[in-house]
Amino acid sequence: MPGAKSPGFRQSMAALHTWVGLLPGWLLFLIFLFGTTAYFQQEISRWMRPEMSSGALSMKALAAADTLLHDRAGGAQAWTVSLPARGGQVVRVSWEGAEGEGPENEGKATLDPATGRDVKVRDTQGGNFLYRFHYDLYAVPRLWARSLVCVAALAMLVAILSGVVTHKKIFADFFTLRFGKGQRSWLDGHNATAVLALPFHLMITYTGLAALLFTIMPWAISANFPTRAAYNDVVYPDAPEYPAAGRPKPMLPLTLLAQRAQAAWDGGHVGGLTITHPGDVQATASFYAQRDRLGIPAPRLILSAIDGHVLYRAPAEGGARAAQDVMILLHLGTFADTALRWLYFVSGVSGTAMVGTGLVLWTVKRRARLPDPARPHFGFRLVERLNIAMIVGPMAGIAAYFLANRLLPLDLAERGAWEIDCLFLTWGALLFWTLLRPAARAWIEALALSALLYALVPLVNALTTTHGLAASLLAGDWVFAGFDFMMLATSATLAFAARRLATRKVRS
Repeated sequence: MPGAKSPGFRQSMAALHTWVGLLPGWLLFLIFLFGTTAYFQQEISRWMRPEMSSGALSMKALAAADTLLHDRAGGAQAWTVSLPARGGQVVRVSWEGAEGEGPENEGKATLDPATGRDVKVRDTQGGNFLYRFHYDLYAVPRLWARSLVCVAALAMLVAILSGVVTHKKIFADFFTLRFGKGQRSWLDGHNATAVLALPFHLMITYTGLAALLFTIMPWAISANFPTRAAYNDVVYPDAPEYPAAGRPKPMLPLTLLAQRAQAAWDGGHVGGLTITHPGDVQATASFYAQRDRLGIPAPRLILSAIDGHVLYRAPAEGGARAAQDVMILLHLGTFADTALRWLYFVSGVSGTAMVGTGLVLWTVKRRARLPDPARPHFGFRLVERLNIAMIVGPMAGIAAYFLANRLLPLDLAERGAWEIDCLFLTWGALLFWTLLRPAARAWIEALALSALLYALVPLVNALTTTHGLAASLLAGDWVFAGFDFMMLATSATLAFAARRLATRKVRS
């Protein structure tokens, strides 16, 4: 329109912030919610396998794996041992025969990481499912899932930067938190959670994009290599092969070989190993490092299994690849000690709350602009109810996931998949319920249901295992005790939110 005043820079940034935050907002909420749980995925996995003993990984487990493999797999062509980080996962041992041999020369076993004893644990994906869902989603083709996550992360980065520009008093607003003021309260909450961990939000978004860099920006590869496989051959070169000599010779114990590998890594921890041609004079031990340290120079080593000398060391990474590895480790937080992981976790909760309050704020602001706020149009009602389902639904689903771990029969076929199904069934049921109920009532009921589910987790755990809260406190088992406290704290938070909404509805 001639003569019309164009919007200023800050107004343009405000519009950009609103729409890039809204369109991928539901996906961003899921990424933050499930990603935040990943900082304690090992502890979650430990809780979901109560048959294991308490304690971190010890050399007893590797010694037990060595004995088991010598006893059961003396004629195998390869042994594989997978070692967990922080004791949350089990030690997995497997062996296989030469190509063309029957299944009688193959096998696997599960060992307790603290004691090394052969254990039968319930089938569960534990915390690993929650971690993988935040970037692979579920039942979505991997390329599509990661592309969607990358687009959402790009939008998040734009939303953060445009939000900083838009809110010129953002740091002052952080110290202003008004309750019971409708739209103003939601904006205060959104600002506070955004500023509380702003450096973390920038870091986690940027490093997440760096981790999935070639998913949506593959042109550097396609410009320099004919195929992705050719690129992988250069970046991840195959190690040399060492054929069997056909002459038997005793090997060094796996514990000693692991110590040699850790010395070569200057103290880096072993994540897994493969013994090729065990018992042969040409037997080799391939070691892979845990991703729990910044700057391990050679993440793969091959030692002679006979005398332990280094046969092959992965070549040093180039600067670009090393920088990306640092970005990935910063994103994962696997290098962090307990205190720093708690800081990651609290910052992740802040990010989750930031996205959630932003989604609610969008509907609160637009309801006030409707011709008849008491009777909004269909599109607004749909978005409002989907907000409930996408914010509270996955939270209720995670609680159902934990309850299913305790309540499903231990001998149920595909038990781990059923645990995941229970998460999505609960989420879907809550979505269906919210579509049928008035929005104000749906918020209260969904929050109250979620609070109840989280409160049930410690109770059901105490009734079905020997790791109840009181027993865990007496035994000093802080993984189980801490998990129960987190469930109760989450339940209390959700119950408080439901009560606040119910009280406000009664007053209005």
